Amino acid sequence: MEGKRNDHFFFASESVGEGHPDKLCDQISDAILDAALEVDPDAKSGLETATKTGMVVLLGEIRMKDRDKIDLEQIARKVCKEVGFTSEEIGLDAEKCQVIINVPDQSEEIAQAVHVDKEEDLGAGDQGIMFGYACDDDEETLHPLTHLYCNKMCEKMAELRRSGELGWLRPDCKSQITMEYKKEGKDFVPVRVHNVLISTQHDPDVEGLEEAIKEKVIHAVIPEKYLIDTTYFINPSGSFISGGPEADAGLTGRKIIVDTYGGWAPHGGGAFSGKDASKVDRSAAYYGRYVAKSLVAAGLARRVLIQVSYSIGVAKPLSIHVDSHGTVKDGYDDDDLARIVDENFDFRPSNIIKELDLKRPIFRKTAAYGHFGRTDPDFTWEQPKTLNL
Repeated sequence: MEGKRNDHFFFASESVGEGHPDKLCDQISDAILDAALEVDPDAKSGLETATKTGMVVLLGEIRMKDRDKIDLEQIARKVCKEVGFTSEEIGLDAEKCQVIINVPDQSEEIAQAVHVDKEEDLGAGDQGIMFGYACDDDEETLHPLTHLYCNKMCEKMAELRRSGELGWLRPDCKSQITMEYKKEGKDFVPVRVHNVLISTQHDPDVEGLEEAIKEKVIHAVIPEKYLIDTTYFINPSGSFISGGPEADAGLTGRKIIVDTYGGWAPHGGGAFSGKDASKVDRSAAYYGRYVAKSLVAAGLARRVLIQVSYSIGVAKPLSIHVDSHGTVKDGYDDDDLARIVDENFDFRPSNIIKELDLKRPIFRKTAAYGHFGRTDPDFTWEQPKTLNL
């Protein structure tokens, strides 16, 4: 990091593509959740997926009406096929792989504690702490640039693979960006991308991979104003032919930093995919993002961190914490932000589900390329609320 000065620093984020084994598992778990919600909007799910060579394993619990209307095995196979795993050579054969299922009904004790005969007083699905974050790095998404560009590069590679423009790409890939920031008072601004790392699975005997990735992925995603003296690392390990579950085991919930803010915010530890909205691991993290983004969008601070904590079976959170990292608007302080949050937002699970409309089958598309920083209208937590100040 030559030339580093006291008023500059470097920060890195990463992402993975939809064919990464962990992300494949996330998508299967959320596709099953979506299928359950299509049949029963009140369905409850806590589902893990694991995968390795020639195998997909479904583990967890589901509680829903008419469960026989969903076919867990066929949903898993469909996701594998759509992601691109259509042969053992690529990493997994969606039609021939073994699918093992151990998914009984949800525990009656959990059901009674959390949601049976409880509508407005729906209790949190578990204890835990959740975080939400927003910043003004990017005016459209209010999401950290390092993480935003990493997600978009992986998404771009999938787009080029599906269109056939770079048909030699295979589903598994990873990205990483290190960006240089300059401190401005108590805040900081992005200056340039110091380096970009992309590792992508590909067909054998590919020529011109580095040039194609640089032109059609990196330069297509990252604005030229940030590509100043940037160093590129493209498939630095050499060939990357074997990928997906053949090369590495996958498991739901192992990419929680990729799913959230790329390291810019703490994480309580709870994963998202496979969990319905009664699980505050997911819904309260979405709501925390909604709250933080609303505060930044209102110009009350340049970056905001929200922490919320819950107890299983208790509707109201045990605590809510607001931190602007010193970027709060002149005339306000963090206590003012906490007051505004208290007057404008209701963190009870029943309200979160209602306000963000979380009984819809919209979760599989959250399971790749990040749960935050997206512009899809189904991501209701990404649409800032107009605040009463």
